[in-house]
Amino acid sequence: MSYISDQAYIHPEAKMGANVTVEPFAFIDKNAEIGEGTLIMSGANVRAGARIGKNCRIFPGAVIGGIPQDLKFKGEDSLAIIGDNTTVRECVTVNRGTASKGYTKVGNNCLLMAYSHIAHDCVISDSVIVGNATQLAGEVEVDHHAILSGGTLIHQFTRIGAHVMIQGGTRLGKDIPPYIIAGREPVCYSGVNLVGLRRHGFSNEKINEIQEIYRTIYQSGYNFTDAINKIEKEFEETPEMRFIVDFVKNSPRGIVRGYMG
Repeated sequence: MSYISDQAYIHPEAKMGANVTVEPFAFIDKNAEIGEGTLIMSGANVRAGARIGKNCRIFPGAVIGGIPQDLKFKGEDSLAIIGDNTTVRECVTVNRGTASKGYTKVGNNCLLMAYSHIAHDCVISDSVIVGNATQLAGEVEVDHHAILSGGTLIHQFTRIGAHVMIQGGTRLGKDIPPYIIAGREPVCYSGVNLVGLRRHGFSNEKINEIQEIYRTIYQSGYNFTDAINKIEKEFEETPEMRFIVDFVKNSPRGIVRGYMG
């Protein structure tokens, strides 16, 4: 059964799924949709254009669907999409999109920790963790199972690959290819994310393959273009190899550099 407090404000045009709980003093605007089984806690603010999935938890002070902090925004209709089973903690902000994409999207089974910010037109894939006070500028893309530790600052248009771990307090202005750890100051490649890969079922053989690929990219003395050419010529064609190679080849900002210390 749904429980909707009579001390909450819900616009008559908002769409509410079954078994939704809305606590006192929450605000749900017109053109907002809440999926079944979702909990909207006291003081949460769900603005027009929000699309919240099933079995989510939206904590006090969170704002989903606020208008973009982008001077190009002219009031166009756009969305802020939150996938199923995602938790949005206290004072998180997820802005809706602009005419660029028309939406900001957070996937299924994500955790957005307190005070994090997801700007306009970002795309966050499934099972991503965004740490406390981490800030994503506009049009950032984060692939599945990435972990962005607390206080990370991410420049607009940056891409972060799958199964990446970003160390806390890192400032990112380059793309981070899949399966690695990135950190230090200035940010650099800090090894393969061994713990994360093992946690998600990667075999030792597969992890060794990924390590050899990154040794070629970062420790062989080749520039990135020559390293990728060597990998394509000499390594077995596997999904992981192709995933890394395609990410590097298609990186408009360029990938993070190796450690220079």
